[in-house]
Amino acid sequence: MRLVFNLHIGALLLFWIFSSHFSNVWAQPNIPSNLHADGQNNIQINSCSKPIYLTFDTGHMEVAPLISETLRRHNVRVTYFAAQEPTKKGDGSLGDTWAPWWKAEAAIGNTFASHTFDHVYWRSDLPDNRFTFQPSSGPLKGHKLNWGAKEYCEELKKSNSRLKDITGVEPLPLFRAPGGKVSPQLLSVAKACGFEHVDWATAGFLGDELDSKIYPNALLLERALKNIKSGDILMAHLGIWSRQDPWAPTVLEPLITGLIDKGFCFDSLTNHPRFRSWIKSTNRS
Repeated sequence: MRLVFNLHIGALLLFWIFSSHFSNVWAQPNIPSNLHADGQNNIQINSCSKPIYLTFDTGHMEVAPLISETLRRHNVRVTYFAAQEPTKKGDGSLGDTWAPWWKAEAAIGNTFASHTFDHVYWRSDLPDNRFTFQPSSGPLKGHKLNWGAKEYCEELKKSNSRLKDITGVEPLPLFRAPGGKVSPQLLSVAKACGFEHVDWATAGFLGDELDSKIYPNALLLERALKNIKSGDILMAHLGIWSRQDPWAPTVLEPLITGLIDKGFCFDSLTNHPRFRSWIKSTNRS
């Protein structure tokens, strides 16, 4: 009887060890080494020895769901710089048609920032802290505008207000000027109203807006994998009207896997050494 009892206890113990081990394996997603689950199905970023920062500006949005699927598959978190731009379907990139997509992206931990509301390009500085701007979307598309600091600050804030209305999440106190076109005077005005500018590394220009006949996807992928280095901010778009051979998602997946294979890890702009103190210093609800 004692032998049977001991065998029974031993079997129960082995079953407990086996089930505990595999329940933990099955419960955990495939998370890269620089990420961990916080117990509430949220992904948190740990220390990252070779960080890079992937960002997307708005575009025609046709490839946005495919980009999102790719990012989710590899547990990559990004920052989107959003403007109300024309789209292939619906009422613009920040319209009601795409609102559920933005809300879903916020729910998995992606962050957002302003790209100006009407995708407003800086053209020149003027006296008395004024500027010439030219929107590429909205009711004043193509017009030359003479704006001061007040008008430009309102333009930056309008995108973030719309993003917060859609997602319920406070966007970052950051912006990216369309085309990356800025001046020291414009940067000073933007910072005074609560926005730091985010540009991109030379190698981080992923080239999705270039002519695909001259810069085919294979060339863009090869160039990025060769030249990107630790600390770089990368930039692409949620769809480019003019490119005949779409960059996303064709290049995106091999780019992500190739960079991971080279020892890079994707980190959030909230941890970027240039911006993290600024972000923490602002009052974000």
